[in-house]
Amino acid sequence: MNKKKAKISLALLAVITIFLAYTVTIGIGKTGTGAMRNIILGLDLSGGVSITYEASGDEEPSAEDMSDTIYKLQQRVQGYSTEAQVYQEGSNRINIEIPGVSDANAILEELGKPGSLEFRLTDGTVVLTGNQVANAEAKQQQDNMGNREFVVQLELTEDGTKAFADATSENVGNVIQIVYDDNVISAPRVNEAITGGTAIISGMANAEEAQNLASSIRIGSLSLELTEIRSNVVGAQLGENAIRTSLIAGAIGLAIVIIFMIFVYALPGICAGIALIIYTLLILLTLNAFDLTLTLPGIAGIILSIGMAVDANVIIYARIREEIAAGISVQGAIQSGFKKALSAILDGNITTLIAAFVLNAMGTGSVKGFAQTLALGIVLSMFTALVISRLLIKSFYALGFKDEKYYGKAKTRKSINFVGKWHVTFAIALVVLLSGPVAMGINSAAGNGILNLSMDFRGGTSTSVTFNEDLSIAQLDADVKPLFQNVTGDAEIQTQKVAGTNDVYIKTRVLSLDEREQVSKALQDAYGIEEKAITFETISSTVSNEMRTDAVIAVIVAAICILIYIWFRFKDIRFAGSAVIALMHDVLVVFACYAIMRISVGNTFIACMLTIVGYSINATIVIFDRIRENLASMKNAAVEDVVNTSITETLTRSIYTSFTTFVMVAVLYILGVATIKEFSLPLMVGVIAGGYSSVCITGVLWYLMKRHSDKKTAK
Repeated sequence: MNKKKAKISLALLAVITIFLAYTVTIGIGKTGTGAMRNIILGLDLSGGVSITYEASGDEEPSAEDMSDTIYKLQQRVQGYSTEAQVYQEGSNRINIEIPGVSDANAILEELGKPGSLEFRLTDGTVVLTGNQVANAEAKQQQDNMGNREFVVQLELTEDGTKAFADATSENVGNVIQIVYDDNVISAPRVNEAITGGTAIISGMANAEEAQNLASSIRIGSLSLELTEIRSNVVGAQLGENAIRTSLIAGAIGLAIVIIFMIFVYALPGICAGIALIIYTLLILLTLNAFDLTLTLPGIAGIILSIGMAVDANVIIYARIREEIAAGISVQGAIQSGFKKALSAILDGNITTLIAAFVLNAMGTGSVKGFAQTLALGIVLSMFTALVISRLLIKSFYALGFKDEKYYGKAKTRKSINFVGKWHVTFAIALVVLLSGPVAMGINSAAGNGILNLSMDFRGGTSTSVTFNEDLSIAQLDADVKPLFQNVTGDAEIQTQKVAGTNDVYIKTRVLSLDEREQVSKALQDAYGIEEKAITFETISSTVSNEMRTDAVIAVIVAAICILIYIWFRFKDIRFAGSAVIALMHDVLVVFACYAIMRISVGNTFIACMLTIVGYSINATIVIFDRIRENLASMKNAAVEDVVNTSITETLTRSIYTSFTTFVMVAVLYILGVATIKEFSLPLMVGVIAGGYSSVCITGVLWYLMKRHSDKKTAK
């Protein structure tokens, strides 16, 4: 690359960066296309209601009935929000998400009562059923006198059109009652035969009466009888705080990482900083472009991916320094550094992608959001590292930054005897691992359960309350618990304070809608708090059991997929076996963290575990890649020396990547809201565990396996 091309490349990158920044902050056109404000927010950020229904009955519902029910529910909820979603889960469940609604409890009450609907003559003869009504909609029109009147327009199915035509033809002048759950909700008189499949019910006193009648007809015309198995009423206040604090955490963490990279790597560090800024802008832009829903765990996924994005740059720049130290010219070192780092970057990120794909396939709701943002971050990090960073560093070189002082030179380090110290490193790992079962035993003996299972995993209702003051544990036990007990009659009520805030979580058995409303009113009366400061989440034991099973299966599937991939890439099952054993070490360490610290084990637990799987394997792959390389270049050396040399050569990279990732997660923990704190604390433990296992276990374990198999072969 010559100076002219370098100047053009840098100018073009500057223009692209400014354009991306403008698009992300302001947007294009009147609608602000591409702006952050247009990113679709999940319920935990925008507020609203989420509900899961299950088709009642012993028989599996038909695909036609499920499709018809989903369609009618979609028509029903669109009146509350144009962003509402209705979608099928499995063979007999329907999920409904309605963001941005203000009266979520009222929606739950309406949606939670899908009853039977019939059109009857006064003698009780049924002339039309709810299944024969395609839709009902409240409208305004003018009567014959030009006055405004409120009506309900019915659209009938093909069968319904014929049945209603026959009934109305034979009963002109008579009343046809509309009966919902054996209660007459309307009794319109037939003025003429209705044969066109569309009917108008007039005589509504106001718009509200028309809306209520239309709503009852729509919900009563469902093809299936539905049972509520999970519901979540979310206030937007938590989400607003989460967005603000997460943005601050992201900015602070990114600034720390960039300063660190510049301090350590000089000119390449500047290139990494620019690449990271472009990377962050691209993430925000692609979230908008692909209509991905941003959730609280999704925010965590983005910030975590920023920390992990540093890894590819660290691998490349460490390689460049090594090549310079070996006597290669700066230009040759840049070329060789990118080439030699490619396999480690690809293998490490692909294995992390495997974990993200498993999470997306087996997770639900916010966990899927986390998986999608993590996968997106991985892909974009590879692009910015392999394309943007390369372009930047080559451009700076062409502009005259050719002296090796701008790039640094790898220091020659004495090889550390990791293999010889395996007794010590393995003993430390064993002690940490055993702390988990010990803590579980202590918890069980104390009657608290081996783990602090959240409502996601045990079923029940969690009430989140933001009080006007910071209540002590004593006040919660003395005043808040009895308030809940009076309403629910539940003696086993759990309270959990969120440190540094006025937020309190109260966990009880599954509460009915009526009980939720009583609790809400009692809290408002007793503590003078607003209704929006109280949110509810309910999950049935059926769903919680399934989530526990899915969590275990997800980790196993991810581990198997990663094992197969490593086996395929390295042509040695011992590499794959030692990697998976180390992964299990990391998972069990985080598991012990949950047991010892009594961290709530909920929906984000799955995301945390699989994140650790994906993150840890990334560092392991780098070491394995170096062992494979050194086995070819150090043919006369003992295998033990090859392993020790490989781990030592990659030690700096392992430390730097663990540090930058830890910083991002730590800042998120310090500044994040309660939900994100619950996620980031065990993640920090996992980052440390992953760094330890990669350096002290994986390579050494591979050597021990190889030595054992060689001895068996010699015999």
